[in-house]
Amino acid sequence: MKQEAEAFVRLLNIMDDLRAKCPWDKKQTMQSLSHLTIEETYELTDAIQENDLEEVKKELGDLMLHLVFYAKIGSETNSFNITDVLNGICEKLIHRHPHIYGDPENSGQVVEVANEEEVKANWEKLKLKEGKKSVLEGVPRALPALVKAIRIQDKARGVGFDWDNKEQVWEKVNEEIQEFKAEADKQSDKMEDEFGDVLFSLINYGRFLNINPEDALEKTNKKFIKRFQYLETESAKDGKKMGEMTLEEMDVYWNRAKTL
Repeated sequence: MKQEAEAFVRLLNIMDDLRAKCPWDKKQTMQSLSHLTIEETYELTDAIQENDLEEVKKELGDLMLHLVFYAKIGSETNSFNITDVLNGICEKLIHRHPHIYGDPENSGQVVEVANEEEVKANWEKLKLKEGKKSVLEGVPRALPALVKAIRIQDKARGVGFDWDNKEQVWEKVNEEIQEFKAEADKQSDKMEDEFGDVLFSLINYGRFLNINPEDALEKTNKKFIKRFQYLETESAKDGKKMGEMTLEEMDVYWNRAKTL
């Protein structure tokens, strides 16, 4: 533990130096850093999906730097510092895990839980006790729609608002597809709403199968990119140009790419 503490203090000291001496670091604000933090988070996610552990280590360092940077900026206005941040999350974790640390409202007695679902349910109930008016308050408005749908469903599930089994969800998927098809056939102004319902229900079904829709879609994106770039490269070797080939000609390369 001593090595970990020393490494963290080293980072804090370097952050102090950068903030005092580096022209770029001096002028940064929370607002100017925020979009960079989002970028770093996506880079970490990409490394995790690629199972590139060396890159994961590097990206975790980049993200850690950002967290320390925000705390440093907060300390400059006496709003908060890194100690406040760390103590705050420690207190929250202790409070949100009464099955480990005990329930202070019940003489410190440890709460019994049977599985992770009960842990999630207790987590959401505790947040409501802390003053949140809605279980869904914790879902950031700026989240991408796909990720937001996942979080909404997880939080609703945490308080028992969920289907009993995956068969019921699959029936809902089929129902939503039929409703979308009916509106699409009419080219009505309800098409977009119904398409959204199809996506939401598919995300729900994926959740019941322990499939992360974001990961699944990204794998498909990468697969498409790989195959399409093969099509571009191999057709060029044969003297053909994209935009001038027929679909049948492109399908030859596409199907070949699928076998690789």
